[in-house]
Formats: sequence, C-alpha cells, structure tokens
Amino acid sequence: MFWILFALFVFPGLIGAAAGASGTANETGSSGGGIDGLSWMNVRDSSGVPLANYSFVTDHGGILDPAATVLWTLLGLEFTGYMVIVISAIWLIGYALSFQWLSLFSTALHGLARAFTQTVATPMMLITAATLGAFCVAWFALRGYHAKATTQVVTMLAVATLGPMFLADPLAEVLSPDGLLAQGRDLGISVAAGLNGDATPDPARLISTLQGKLADNFARSPLQVWNFGHVVDSAPACRSAWTTGVSAGDDGRVRKGLRECGDGTAAARADNPTMGQVGTGLILLICGTLLLLFAVFLAVRVIKAALDSIYQGFLTILGFAAGGFIYGPTQNFLVRSLVHGFVAAARMTLYVIFLSFYMVFIGNIFEQAQGHVMAVLVTAGLVEVIALSQLKHLSSSIGKGNDWIANRFALAVQNGVPRTASGGSGGGTALGMGMGTVRAGGSGGIGLIPKLAMLNTLNASPAAAWMAGGVVNPMNPLSRRRRKMDKENMAASPMSLETHEWNKSARDNWIHKAGLRSDGTNGPKTDLQVANILDGLYDSKAPDAMLIPAMLWAGATHQQVINAERALAAQKASMMVDPIGVPAVQKAVAATFGVHNHLRDGDPKSAIASQAVVAADNFARHALAPVNAVDDNDPFVRWVMQGASLDQLAAITPAQWRAAGVDKRLHIGNQLALRHQTLAHAYSEALHNPAATTAQIDRIRMEFVNSGFRISTLHTANQLSPWHHA
Repeated sequence: MFWILFALFVFPGLIGAAAGASGTANETGSSGGGIDGLSWMNVRDSSGVPLANYSFVTDHGGILDPAATVLWTLLGLEFTGYMVIVISAIWLIGYALSFQWLSLFSTALHGLARAFTQTVATPMMLITAATLGAFCVAWFALRGYHAKATTQVVTMLAVATLGPMFLADPLAEVLSPDGLLAQGRDLGISVAAGLNGDATPDPARLISTLQGKLADNFARSPLQVWNFGHVVDSAPACRSAWTTGVSAGDDGRVRKGLRECGDGTAAARADNPTMGQVGTGLILLICGTLLLLFAVFLAVRVIKAALDSIYQGFLTILGFAAGGFIYGPTQNFLVRSLVHGFVAAARMTLYVIFLSFYMVFIGNIFEQAQGHVMAVLVTAGLVEVIALSQLKHLSSSIGKGNDWIANRFALAVQNGVPRTASGGSGGGTALGMGMGTVRAGGSGGIGLIPKLAMLNTLNASPAAAWMAGGVVNPMNPLSRRRRKMDKENMAASPMSLETHEWNKSARDNWIHKAGLRSDGTNGPKTDLQVANILDGLYDSKAPDAMLIPAMLWAGATHQQVINAERALAAQKASMMVDPIGVPAVQKAVAATFGVHNHLRDGDPKSAIASQAVVAADNFARHALAPVNAVDDNDPFVRWVMQGASLDQLAAITPAQWRAAGVDKRLHIGNQLALRHQTLAHAYSEALHNPAATTAQIDRIRMEFVNSGFRISTLHTANQLSPWHHA
C-alpha cells in the first residue's frame, strides 16, 4: 500500500519538482509556463505546439485564498509529472523508429569492423583454416564418407567466394542508410500504415505524423478534458485560441480567448479548480505510466534487435575469416551467425510493425471516440498491457524459430542431408549448436526436470563452490551461514578432540577405580562390593551420568545399582548437616539412621546395610588414635564408653572434655568408631547368614543403632567432641 501511494502521489510530485517550468503565472498576467528540461525533445502536437510549452490554466489563489493555492500546487505537480511521462514516451517511440540512434555510432562501428577484419582476416589465418578444412575433406574421403567430403568442398568454396565480398566492408549491409536495418524499419512502418489504410506511406513523414497524433491523443485532448471538462478543440475558434495562448505561454490569453470564442464553461472551470481535477490527474498519471512502459519496452526491443544484428555481423567476420573453412562447430558457428543476423533484422522489422500498428490503431480509436477522451485513454492503457503480453509470446516464438532455422542449416552443411535415426524429415542437433535448438517434435529446449537436474549438478560442482568463494552448494539456503559454522567447527575440532581424549582418560580411570573398590574383576558383585564401587566413584568425582555405566561394567546388576543408589539417597536424607561437624561422623550416623528407618518389606535392607558398612569403614579410617596410650580402665574413659546414659553424654561440657585431655578424647572417639565399624559388619553379615535368626539379627541391629545414637549425641551436643582435633 505504501508503494502504491508513493507512485500515485509522491513520485509525480518529485518529477514535477525536478522538471517544473520556470516562472509562475498569476490570474491576469502571463505565465512563462514550460518544461525547459524536455524542450530539446521537440515533441509537437498536430498544430505544431511543443508539448513542453503546455500549461494547466487555473486560478492560483493567493494569501486570501490558501485553499485555492494548495489545490493549484497539487494540480501543478500532477500536470508536470504527467507531461514529463507523456513527452518522454512519445519522444522515445519516435526516436526508436527514426533510427537516429544508429547514426550516433555507425561511423565508429564501421571503423571498428574494418580494423577487426584487418586484424583477423590475415593470409596466415586463411591458409591455416583452409589447410584444416582440406584435412577434414581428406579424412572423410579416406573413411568412405564421399557425400560428406563433397559437401565440405562445396561449403569451403562458398566461404572462399562470399568471404571476400563480405569482409571488404563487413557491416555495410547493416549500417548503411539503405541497408538491412533501414529497409527493415521502412518495411515495418509501411506494413503498419498499409494495414490502417495508407496505400503510399512515407516512413519519415509517417513517424512525424505518428508523434503528432500521439501528442494529440495522449497530451492535448486529455489535458483539455482535465483542465476544462471537455475538448475545446471541437470548436475551431476555441482551438485557435487555446493554441495561440499556450504557444505564447500566457494563461490569461487562454482564458480571454475561451471567453471570446463562446466557451464560457471552459473559462469557468479555469477560474474554479476542484478536487475532482486532482482525481482526474491521478487517472492520467496511471495511463501515462502505462504508455511510458509500453514505449520503453518496445523501443528497447527494437534497438536491441538492431544491435543483435550488428553483433552477429561481427561474429560473421570470424566465420568468414577462418571458422567457415573448418568442419564442425566452427563452421556451424558461421551458419548460426548468418542466420541469427538475418533473423535479428527480421525480428526488428516485426517489432517495428508491432509498435507502428498499435500506435496507429490507438490513434484510430481516439478518432472514433468523438470527444470521449478519458474512456479511450483507459482503454488504451488496457490495450498496451495486452500488447506487452502478446509481444512476449511473439519474441519467444521468434527465438525458437531462430534456433530451429540455424540448426537445420548447420545439419545440412554437416551431414549433407539432415536426417534422424528414425528416417524422419528432420531433427537432431548440429555440432556446436548447444542445447537451445528445436527438436523434431517441434518443442524447443529442454524440460523443467532436466533443467533442475542441470542446476543441481552445477550447484554441487566443486567449481561452483570455488567461484562462490568456498561456499559449498552456494544456491542452497543458508549455505553461507553453514560455511561459517563449518569453519568454526574446524577451528574448534582440535580442542574438541582433545576434550574427548581427556574424557576417555577420565572414563578409563573411573573404570579402574571401580575395579579397585571391588575384587578387581568385572564379574558378579555383592551388595557390599557395589556400595564400595559407588563410594569410590564419588571419591573420584565421577559425574552422575557415569556412575551407572561404571557399576554395570564392574559386574553389578541393574537391581543392585538401583538399590545402591537408593541406599545412598537414604543416607543423604537422614544426614543432618552441621557446619562445625565432622563429615565422616555425620555420614556414619546418617547411614545408621537409614538402617533404622528402612525395616519395611520391600526395602533394600542388604544394600542399606552395605552402605552403612562403607560409611562405618570411612568413619573408622578417619577417627584419629591418641598419640599417647590411654588405659581403658580410666574412670572417665570407662564412664563415657559404658556407664553414661545418652542424657549424661549430652551434658558433658567443653570444659570437661578439655580437662580430660586430647589423648583421652581421641581414644574415646577411636574406640567408639572401631566398635561401630564392628557392629556394622556384624549386622551386614547377619543379614546374609542363613543360620541367623530374626531375633539375633534384630539384637545386632539394635546394638548398631544404639552405637549410632551414642556417637550422634557426643558429636552434636558439644562443639568439642572426641572427633574434633582442637
């Protein structure tokens, strides 16, 4: 929507501001209205008035009438933009048909062609090419291809005969005033004029007349309808008055002339502009833009076809200088250049006919409209759109025919008679004619699927990757981002490899540690061995993701692994974290409480007991023995180890511990840890002893649990305990 509004409102204003007429008009005085930037085009209507002098006659408002001033500004911008578009389009059509553009560089092209011929068509080049051609004739004769050898001899004689005549002045038939292009232009204009009833057309006069009619139909009449509401040219006196006033560049004179010729309606519209005129201006801008696009498209086609013929003329120089003597692609190159040159001239002629016919046809529509300019103008816009579509199909058909004709001539030269394996009347592709030739069935080129396959092959080619700056499959989406990622991955790959090697070393170490904490093999394991393996892996800082694989590798079953992890979880859930406590004591006590809290059917009692054994072993390992021997019969030692209750143990103060001394305190802690370790092993063994009764197991378990309570009381009740070293 933004671009539509820009094209309808802003763009015409920019054109009007850039090419606006110098000078301003007032209501009563004269206006130097004119588009100086386009006056050099000298586009005139049928009355001889330059379109660059046209002006939009209306009230300019003033300080006391700002609304009229704004309206005049809008209309002025629209008018200037419309006139720039229409004048450019009409000039471009006339310029393309007049072939004035060809005279700008014809002399230069003549000189360039002669210099190119002198450089290429040397005696040495001729002798070399003729020698190669004679070798081909000899080869065909020796192989028994007499018809082909004869055809080659005839072709070489034809090239030797026609070549000097062409190379004497290579582009004479193309660039001369009565040459191929000029005659094609005259033929096209004459055919178009004859189709519209002109039996003896003069091309130069017809182009001038055509521009005048286009100016009347797309500039003069639409402007009068826009400005005054109707075509004032219908009255001869008003036509003369408007022509005289506009030619003089005097808006006041135009108003006065319209009043004097009796067209009061037109004079009133000039004095009272309306917003409706702004809408009319938008319609004219759209129609004018379509005309400009039509003119540009066709003019470019005409000029391109003429330049294609000149280009093929340069290629023909190479063919007559050397390539035409040599059998194969080089000889077919000459044939193709000759055919393409003539077809390009014919294509230009058809384009001229097409353009001239449509211009005359649109002019006839305006003549039959009898003043209904706006309706015909809109219709003309639709006709131009349809004409562009038709021209596209015409160009495609000519291109296919061009390739087919060139291929047929090349096959005739190459094989003597064009033939197919099936004995049909024609088909196949001559050497060097490429993939664009028309095949026997009449369809040109190759299908969509083969084209896509070719595109995919090109995309996957290493050469395409090199040309695209090292981007593999450059036509794929995100290919450049993928290249960036690949480069980053390649840069990081040494580090990634090193990281994987380190991870493997760590994994090997964890597996080794698992073997050390069991029996050194990866056979079946007891619950105690599995608990020891799990404890060793934690000591080695093995990540959680590696615990299960390592235990399974060591020989544990899946159920044993599950039970071991559950037992460890029970220990962690039962542990009370004390910042000033001893971790080994806390884990041993927590494992003991885990045994006490998991007595239900289904609880993994063996795994939990095994975890308690591991914790008790670690506790005993970390409980320091005294430096100096301590007598077990010492009253304080005997009282703490055997006689004191839990409440009495909890009542021991730090001062009492200090009074007892470090050796006694460490002796008590070491003995309690060893006794707790013994009870943990006894309970675990009782669970696996078939001869042990339930009462015996319960008694050992209660002794083990009571030991845990005594240790927990001594450890948590005081800041200074048998396991604190201070």
